[in-house]
Amino acid sequence: MKNQLNKINIFSIKGVQMRTFHITWLMFFVCFFGWFGLAPLMPTIRAELGLSKAQVGNIIIASVTATIIARLIIGKLCDTWGPRKTAVRLLLVGSIPVFLVGLANDYTTFLLFRLAIGVIGASFVITQFHTSMMFAPQIKGTANAITGGWGNLGGGITNMVMPLIFAAIVSFGYTDAQAWRYAMILPGVMMLAVAFLYNRYTKDTPNGNYDEIGYTQNKDTKTDWSVLSDWRIWALTIAYGMCFGMEITFDNVASLHFVDTFGLPQSSAGFWAGVFGFMNIFARAMGGIVSDKVGARFGLRGKGLLLAGVLLLEGIGLIIFAQAGSLTLAIISMLTFALFLKMSNGATYGIVPFINSKNVGLVSGIVGAGGNLGGMFFGMLFKAESITYVQAFTYIGYVVIAASVIVLLTRFQKQPALKPETDSQLLTSTVA
Repeated sequence: MKNQLNKINIFSIKGVQMRTFHITWLMFFVCFFGWFGLAPLMPTIRAELGLSKAQVGNIIIASVTATIIARLIIGKLCDTWGPRKTAVRLLLVGSIPVFLVGLANDYTTFLLFRLAIGVIGASFVITQFHTSMMFAPQIKGTANAITGGWGNLGGGITNMVMPLIFAAIVSFGYTDAQAWRYAMILPGVMMLAVAFLYNRYTKDTPNGNYDEIGYTQNKDTKTDWSVLSDWRIWALTIAYGMCFGMEITFDNVASLHFVDTFGLPQSSAGFWAGVFGFMNIFARAMGGIVSDKVGARFGLRGKGLLLAGVLLLEGIGLIIFAQAGSLTLAIISMLTFALFLKMSNGATYGIVPFINSKNVGLVSGIVGAGGNLGGMFFGMLFKAESITYVQAFTYIGYVVIAASVIVLLTRFQKQPALKPETDSQLLTSTVA
């Protein structure tokens, strides 16, 4: 595609490409903020609504389940409507349950609102799709990793900020039951503000919006389900389930784990859970940057080996975290597995744009849905009364290690096998 940028100037908002770059990660950030705004307040919500461990587990599962279907749909809508219209409509519709969740007064209504809020997690697909449209092939992995990582940062910031907002509201004389409800107004307002920015200052492509350049008229609008026969897509879906699936699971349970296991107050637990998410400011980008550099030298085969390696290290780190007997060791091991987990996120989407250049949105949606599918399955472990959180983290660690072996055995380059130099050419030509 013409006018794609071949370098990223982080501090620039000049040109539609860099404006879109910053607005699309900000869009994902505020969606992530709203998506997980309730997570650090769950100790209070659990006490007020009288929730059991199984009910908390169901809520965790609900928060990520709706996103699975939503990401598949959003990927297709990006191909047909364009990422700009898709983003604005998702923000407007998604803000409704964020504003209204405060009306929940029992387990059932809270569960339903949590399920509805999960739809905004599909914003990730828009971010990755839109970024891929704006940047040249040799830096797509880096650009996708930065926008995805800075968007994911919303999960860390919300864990840090929402308990402070909650405490501030309580200081004005409101009860705990009122405070968590009023606190959710903030992410709803943020989503509306970003919807305005997205509509006003972005374009679908560097050359203009779809309807301005006749983009969809030149495309076959039928969904190409033949992509489902490509094993590489399923390997990436599994990989993303292991890294992003674990990330959203940890965002949901971290505060509860630190409160129940180490006896921390809600504010301190939220802070340490936030540190986990805050690492997205650099770690996911690092995964994308390294993926691009490895790809330039070794092609898609090198990118696949990198992804397998960081997944393996993530799994080992998770097992160590699970067995940590002190808060200090838990924090150190958390930061270690978080680094490799977030690098795995970036490394996965360092490969995604090169799998099928004609169906980038659909492939992004399938792989992205895999992340939430992983989160749903992991949530079932934390729901079970017979499994402790420590055991759940341990089991997940072993599953992640097994997934790294699957990725290691997957040949991401097309057959017949290409030499590194030819692979490198492939990376600069498969997505135009």
